[in-house]
Amino acid sequence: MMRNLTKAGLAALALALSSAPSVAQRGASAPNTLSARERAAGWTLLFNGRDLTGWRSFKGGAPTPSWVVRDGALELTASGGHMSGADLATAESYGPFELTLDWKVETGGNSGVIYLARNVPETTQSYETGLEMQVLDDQGHPDGKIPSHRAGSLYDITVPPAGVSRPAGSWNHARLLVEPGRIRQWLNGVPTADVSYGDAAWKARVAKSKFAKMPLYGTFTSGVIALQDHGEPVAFRNIKLRKIGATR
Repeated sequence: MMRNLTKAGLAALALALSSAPSVAQRGASAPNTLSARERAAGWTLLFNGRDLTGWRSFKGGAPTPSWVVRDGALELTASGGHMSGADLATAESYGPFELTLDWKVETGGNSGVIYLARNVPETTQSYETGLEMQVLDDQGHPDGKIPSHRAGSLYDITVPPAGVSRPAGSWNHARLLVEPGRIRQWLNGVPTADVSYGDAAWKARVAKSKFAKMPLYGTFTSGVIALQDHGEPVAFRNIKLRKIGATR
């Protein structure tokens, strides 16, 4: 009789588990959606998961065919590592703001999230004006051996902790907080940059970097957000933004 009860109990447990709501059903948001709490806090979706509405080529005009939407992710299908300069940019400028997104690269992949960028006549690339949060396969790309070029860094400006990024093919979660006079970045919940912005200390950092010869780098307090075309496959999703103050 005990054996029969045990079998009956296991059957009942299996039935209960099969009919229980999944984690997603219990409240976890589906990709590229906003929860009620996020909407109440002022968050907006920059990528709807279906098409390139709200995005354009950084240099103007429609996005290049290399940017596609596949399985709810915004993907760059380029290969070979040749930088074409076909960065994808928001149609709107932002600043100050908080931004969160997920990114994924393949083995040896390299890209970036560039912000406070302006397309001005004196420049040809988004990184000549905007700041870059590095997107990289730290284990498979040579830049992973350069501390200030690791994934999550404020590229060539700050040194993030080692081992913060996840393996190639895995999703990483990035967060940016752009406030008047201060820039902060996180990767997978770990702080990777916290610097003053626009003051003498900032100018000293820039003077020691590769951007020292780019006079407009890091000089704007608002601009577009650009996803870098570094000539290698990269994917983005869950791109969310919250404005936190008036543009200066």
